[in-house]
Amino acid sequence: MDEMSPFRLWFMRAAFVALALVLMFFYLLPIDTQPVGLFAPELSPPLAQIDPAEARLRALLDQGKTRIFVAPDLLICFAFAWSLRRPEYVPAVSLALVFLLADLLLQRPPGLWALMALLACENLKSRGRALRDGTFGAEWLAVALLLAMLLIANRIVLIFLLVTPPPLGLNLIEFGVTVAIYPLVVAVTHWLMGVRKSAPGELDALGQRA
Repeated sequence: MDEMSPFRLWFMRAAFVALALVLMFFYLLPIDTQPVGLFAPELSPPLAQIDPAEARLRALLDQGKTRIFVAPDLLICFAFAWSLRRPEYVPAVSLALVFLLADLLLQRPPGLWALMALLACENLKSRGRALRDGTFGAEWLAVALLLAMLLIANRIVLIFLLVTPPPLGLNLIEFGVTVAIYPLVVAVTHWLMGVRKSAPGELDALGQRA
């Protein structure tokens, strides 16, 4: 498919939105890895099947469980990877709508994380040419630092608004697994999705020189 064609441009824009919707769908699945008693006398469905988020919160607050798995934020990873490689595929409007929808579906303060994530992606777009000419290590470090700034800023704003932020430990675990998974996201973006960095002097899908 021609990188310069309008069809390719709009197809990839739609593909990113579809990818974001798929990721959000999996975030909302009531996945529970605990064993299920087949012959339990309780006839009502367990809370984990009705509201998995509420079940985890009660387990943390009431039972003091520490065995927690925090999934990486794949949406921000793909947004960063696409913003660096083909910013024309992820315009600000698409990013804003996707992140805002994620806030609403995941019951986060509407617009807060969406705004900060959008600003982070636009920052990466503006630095795309410099990072393109560097090594992947430089890109990985830039993404890690930017993600750390996002998490810190999010906690500060939540505290300022008198909203209880997530436990610091959970934030640190999420940060670690998200940074660790980023190389795999880049590999999937490059080899399976065909979203690659433009070569120096190459024209992008909008006719601008890279």
